[in-house]
Amino acid sequence: MHNDRTVTEARLKRVLDERIRPAVYPESVPLTVTVWNAPGEPVPVAEGLAAGREPIEVGAPWGPPWGTSWFTVTGTVPEEWAGRTVEALLDLGFDENMPGFQCEGLVYRPDGSPVKGLNPRNQWVRIGESVAGGEEVLLHIEASSNPVILDYHPFVPTELGDRLTADDAPRYRLARMDLAVLDGVVWELVQDLEVLGELMAELSVDSPRRWEILRAVERALDAVDLQDVGGSAERAREQLTEVLSAPAHASAHRISAVGHAHIDSAWLWPLRETVRKVARTTANMTALLEDEPDFVYAMSQAQQFAWIKEHRPEVYARVKKAVAEGRFVPVGGMWVESDTNMPGSEALARQFVHGKRFFLEEFGIETEEVWLPDTFGYSAALPQLVRLAGAKWFLTQKISWSRTNKFPHHTFWWEGLDGTRVFTHFPPIDTYNSRLSGQEVAHAVRNFQEKGGATRSLAPTGWGDGGGGTTREMVARAKRLADLEGSARVVFERPSAFFEKAHAEYGHAPVWVGELYLELHRATLTSQAKTKQGNRRSEHLLREAELWAATAAVRAGFRYPYEALDRLWKTVLLHQFHDILPGTSIAWVHREAAATYGAVTAELESIVGGALAALAGDAPGGGTVVFNAAPHGRGGAVAHGGALVDSPDRDPGHAPASASPTVRAREGGGFTLDNGLLRVEVDGRGLVVSVYDPEADRETIAPGTAANLLQLHPDFPNMWDAWDVDHFYRNTVTDLTDVETLEPTDEGALRVVRAFGSSRVEQLLSLPAGVRRLDIETEVDWHETEKFLKAAFPLDVHADRTSAETQFGHLHRPTHTNTSWDAAKFEACAHRFVHLEEPGWGVAVVNDSTYGYDVTRAVREADTGTTTTLRLSLLRAPRFPDPRTDQGTHRFRYALVPGASLGDAVREGYRINLPERRVPGSAGVEPLVSVSDDAVVISAIKLADDGSGDVVVRLYESLGGRARARLSAGFPTASVSVCDLLERPVAAATTTDGDGVVLSLRPFEIVTLRLARRAASGV
Repeated sequence: MHNDRTVTEARLKRVLDERIRPAVYPESVPLTVTVWNAPGEPVPVAEGLAAGREPIEVGAPWGPPWGTSWFTVTGTVPEEWAGRTVEALLDLGFDENMPGFQCEGLVYRPDGSPVKGLNPRNQWVRIGESVAGGEEVLLHIEASSNPVILDYHPFVPTELGDRLTADDAPRYRLARMDLAVLDGVVWELVQDLEVLGELMAELSVDSPRRWEILRAVERALDAVDLQDVGGSAERAREQLTEVLSAPAHASAHRISAVGHAHIDSAWLWPLRETVRKVARTTANMTALLEDEPDFVYAMSQAQQFAWIKEHRPEVYARVKKAVAEGRFVPVGGMWVESDTNMPGSEALARQFVHGKRFFLEEFGIETEEVWLPDTFGYSAALPQLVRLAGAKWFLTQKISWSRTNKFPHHTFWWEGLDGTRVFTHFPPIDTYNSRLSGQEVAHAVRNFQEKGGATRSLAPTGWGDGGGGTTREMVARAKRLADLEGSARVVFERPSAFFEKAHAEYGHAPVWVGELYLELHRATLTSQAKTKQGNRRSEHLLREAELWAATAAVRAGFRYPYEALDRLWKTVLLHQFHDILPGTSIAWVHREAAATYGAVTAELESIVGGALAALAGDAPGGGTVVFNAAPHGRGGAVAHGGALVDSPDRDPGHAPASASPTVRAREGGGFTLDNGLLRVEVDGRGLVVSVYDPEADRETIAPGTAANLLQLHPDFPNMWDAWDVDHFYRNTVTDLTDVETLEPTDEGALRVVRAFGSSRVEQLLSLPAGVRRLDIETEVDWHETEKFLKAAFPLDVHADRTSAETQFGHLHRPTHTNTSWDAAKFEACAHRFVHLEEPGWGVAVVNDSTYGYDVTRAVREADTGTTTTLRLSLLRAPRFPDPRTDQGTHRFRYALVPGASLGDAVREGYRINLPERRVPGSAGVEPLVSVSDDAVVISAIKLADDGSGDVVVRLYESLGGRARARLSAGFPTASVSVCDLLERPVAAATTTDGDGVVLSLRPFEIVTLRLARRAASGV
């Protein structure tokens, strides 16, 4: 029997490949082809259609990297084909094994209306189902010659990732350009045999069902006349009717297939090419929806809908029609499928604000599911944000990529920082590009970890990244698998239908608490430092611009820049896409990102400047310093964490200057920095060997070690260069201790210069007056390759966990490696601070632009004390997909804060990221809003997006405890309402007494308030 099985499987493969599939198109005639190669960037459709053409033959080369060629194909349907189904077969030179990563095309009719996209697995265009014969065919193809960047074995550095460095050699050869007869019966036979053959291969050898299928397949193959496949196909199909009609078992797993085309908004192609990828794919999918009444397609990312609306309105019209019919389903509720590790608090909230609002305004749809299959880990802040945005389901797939530990659930409740839970699904099919193959479906059934409690899972189905989405072959598979013995039941349906059913049957699902950490792609926290710095700076500038513009609008009648802020937020949100902000796109993407961030900075600074000028009125010159610093306050002239608040008499960790900062030489060529609050010893190598806290009588630096130690590691991961750092990188390290220059500056800082490899680093170490903080400004002229640069702080602190800032709070992560789960977090994400603490005394390291960090611990032999070493990740130098990643000059600011509580860490994290501002000629600016509890952080103050003039305030409890705080407004208010993220009231308005309202917050709770202004002017 074993021999029968292997013989039949081999026979099936050969007959399908060599006889049956070729017979799907039994007759064909060539089309005439002409071409026009557009110079430079893509041109409008009308220009491409009108341009002159030259003849081109099949087999001819075409398409330089990133070029656009406009092909025109013409021909006549032969008279003898009357009554038959005819299709144009348009092969641009595709490699069927790489859908989404090479050339693509969009087919147009002569009037410029789009037909469908062309992709490696979707090369046909229907001419007629029952042609009359003699029809004239005229089609235009806008073809993009995107170069193949990705080669998995190995990743090869390439200059093709930017049009400025790519060559101009043609990348493709024009392949088949024919009119052909489609034999529908043979096509159906192919689908029958593929489904049954794949199912048979997945069934146990001992399964009677496997042998039933095998014998039926043998009979079908016997019935095929290899010299006349078309004439015998119906007879062969009849032999399969019985096995195809056997119903699935009552206990069969249920798979909800959802048509999908995961399209990275940028990755191995620039943003402009994604606009065209989306147009091709949506043209394809709306066409398939018309042909297949049971098919349902879902698309995420409001930005991608907006692109079609702007650039391909004719395609967008088809999309809107299909959405209205309920079969083209907007999902996700975010502006893009963003990274969720690194976006700041407000940015992650605004992903939902702008995404959900787009779907509401365009389609009248309140999206309920958050769709993030491919993001590199998931912040513990997400569950609360999901619910505050009015959504209730969450979907991810990427956790299946974890390399150390298998995630224990597929359907579960995910509990976030504040205790909010969201019903979550992680498809066991382990791909967001499923084609519903027998292997994939069987894997989903075997892999599903909720057996016995739940019976269903979801399968995103379709080729992504411009591969064309779902194909008619995939839909045919689903029809055959809808109720087939030996298989899971498969049906296309909306994501919401799946979630409703899954929740109904498994509402008691297990709970996972905290972040969904991806045990892979950890280096995305560091790659492309300038992109990350641009993001951080833009986020804080946006908060400042909203704060100052709102203050000036309320106080001075300043015209609030609604349109500009909306546009700028969307620009920043786009660049938080999970292959841009993580630094994993081609050079072109990051080159453009740098320019974009520069323009964003300039415009936001202009908005801030205009608001400050409005507040100053006509007073010339001078000015009161307005610090943007601590995140709480009580009224006055200091902007704390995005809210104008008062400068407290004495901030924790701060004191009136007891001494002016000094720099004194010490024996051995070192120096001592002292400001009365800290005494810092720097040795002759320029390393910090002591940071003494006189108030606590406590040394910060572990004995026998040195802090602010730059360390260099080799960095050559096993795969995924820009994405990964593997644990073995730690096996080799070079401490950068050689010093070229060690000298005090006129400004009271200590200057340290080092050279290493082909690079150079200059640092300024200083102690600000009246502040318990060692500031370190670092400039690196970086010219290394495949290296990893860290800044180490070995601390004399016994702590079994760190507190690392995340959105709207902080996460605790272990400093030990007790379990494989602990050990796998050898590189993790922090926003503005990482804090370590023993009872009564702690240390924080704060930064202005880094995200990656690691922490290790060791026990000293001399005194058995614990050294806990915290390291910031500064720079990498991978060569793929950008061969010159991070080359050039970089500037970082970070600081060591001894004696810091968690509250100090929060405040100092804000302080290092927000600049001082001066209001010219002003004696002080009263705060627009203040809160009475230091634990409560105001993350945003702005005018309501609806133009009502209401003031919107978002705040959160930052320390992980309960807080009771009074919110006071510095302007007359009529009422205060609690709102969702979209500024829609969720609780009845409360009339204020003029002194504000009292709030009770649970740990890490986010609250959005809408303050109606009494006699508001509506500015």
